[in-house]
Amino acid sequence: MPTLYLRIRFLRAGFALPLLLTAMLPFLLRPSAGHAGTLPVAVDGQPLPSLAPMLAQVMPAVVNINSKTRVRVRNPLMEDPFFRQFFGMPDMPRERIEQSLGSGVIIDAAKGYVLTNNHVIAGADDIAVTLHDGRTLKAHVVGTDSDTDIAVIRIPAENLSALPLADSSRLRVGDFVVALGDPFGIGQTVTSGIVSALNRSGLRGLGYQNFIQTDASINPGNSGGALVNLRGELVGINSAIYSPSGGNVGIGFAIPSNLAGQVMRQLIATGTVAHGSLGISAQDITPDIAAALGVNAGSGALVTRVRRGSPAAAAGVAPGDVVTSVDGKPVRGAGDLVNAQGILPVGSTVRLDLLRDGKTMHAETRLDADKLASAEGGKVDARLRGAQLSEVDPNARRDGLAGVRVDRVAGGSRAQDNGLKPGDLIVGVDQVDVAGLNDLRGLLAHYPRRVLLSVVRGRNALFVPLR
Repeated sequence: MPTLYLRIRFLRAGFALPLLLTAMLPFLLRPSAGHAGTLPVAVDGQPLPSLAPMLAQVMPAVVNINSKTRVRVRNPLMEDPFFRQFFGMPDMPRERIEQSLGSGVIIDAAKGYVLTNNHVIAGADDIAVTLHDGRTLKAHVVGTDSDTDIAVIRIPAENLSALPLADSSRLRVGDFVVALGDPFGIGQTVTSGIVSALNRSGLRGLGYQNFIQTDASINPGNSGGALVNLRGELVGINSAIYSPSGGNVGIGFAIPSNLAGQVMRQLIATGTVAHGSLGISAQDITPDIAAALGVNAGSGALVTRVRRGSPAAAAGVAPGDVVTSVDGKPVRGAGDLVNAQGILPVGSTVRLDLLRDGKTMHAETRLDADKLASAEGGKVDARLRGAQLSEVDPNARRDGLAGVRVDRVAGGSRAQDNGLKPGDLIVGVDQVDVAGLNDLRGLLAHYPRRVLLSVVRGRNALFVPLR
C-alpha cells in the first residue's frame, strides 16, 4: 500500500516527562557542590521522580512470544503422482515456516495464563514464550477471539509474576501510561506517554472497537504487550498503530483491560466467547436515504430487519427505525451499532435512542448472546469430523470476510488430519465463496472425494485439501 495513505498496522512481528521534571531541568543541569559535572540524586531534599521502582515490579510479568506456523505450498506438479515418481520426489506436501514475534502479559501466575493478541498466535503450530529472566517455555492455546483480537495461552506455572488488572473505565484523557513489549524483536522495551483519547472506534478492519489511544511509542512487535498506569496495573493490551510508514508516529491503540478481562474470563471458562446481539440488521444512512427519511446523512443506523424473538423485537424496535445512540453513545452508522453490541457483556441492559417518523423514541432491553448458527463438523461433512464450526458476522470481523469459523479441533480427529486449525476461517470451496454453514454443506456435497478449502489463517490465505 502506498505510504501516501495512512493505514492501521497490527503490531505482530511515551510517557512524556511529568511537568515537574520539566520545571526541574534547570536544577538538574546545575552541578552540585563537591560533585561537579554530575546530576544530583535529590533536589531540595526530594528524590528525583523515576519509573524504575514500578517497572521493577511490572517487567517480569511481560513476556516475548515467538510463534511458528507451517504453511503448505500448493504446487500442481507436486500433486501429480507421476511427476513425483518420475523425479523421485517424496510423497509429502511442501511447506514453509512462517515466524512472528509479539508480546504477552502474565495475568495469573498460579495457573500460567498469558494474555495476548489473537493476531500474534493465530494459526500457530508452535508457540514459545520467553520470560524476563531468560527462560523459554512452550505454550499452548487456551482460547482465541478474533472479533476482539484477544487470545489466552498457558505456560508452566513456575516462579511467575503477574500483573493486576485495573478498571480501565476510570482512565481519563491525560493520564500517564507506560507501554511494555518487544518492538522489532530487539528485546523488552519500555516507552511512556499519556492517554490521548478513549473509546476510539470506526477504524477500518479492526473488529469490535473500544480502544485506548496513546502517544506512548508503540511499534511492530509490541502487539499483546502491556499498557500500564503509574501504579503498575494493566489498563490495556497494545494492539495496533495508525501509521503512514509502519513505524510509530504517536498514534497507538490498546484494548481496554475491562474488555480484555471480560473476553479472557470466557476463554478460560469455555474456550470460546459469546458476544452480545440485539437481533438487528442495519445499514448506513446514505444521502439519498437521508433525504427520503428527513434525517441527516451519516448520523444513525437504519434498521433493515429485526429477528423474531430477539431483544430488539421485545423492545418494540421495527424496520425503518433509525438508531441514534446506544447507552448514550452516538451511533454514526451500522458499524457503530455492531460494535456497541459486541463489546457489551451478554445480559447487560441496553438503552436505545431511536427516530421513527421524525419522532424521538427510547427503548430498553437486555442483550442476548449472538445466535449465529453453529454445528459439529461431522454433521456438515464427514471430512470435517472433530471440528466445531460457527458462522461469523462479517461486519464484526477486522477484514470484513464472511465464512465459517473453525472454533475447535479435536486431537486425532479427521478435521485435524486434514490440516484444519482453531481460528481458521473457511471462505470458499474450490474457489466458490462460502457465506455460511448452508453454503459449506451444499458445496461439499458436490465434491464427495477430494476438494480444496479456501482458508484464511491469521494473515495468510491458503488452500487446505479435504480427503
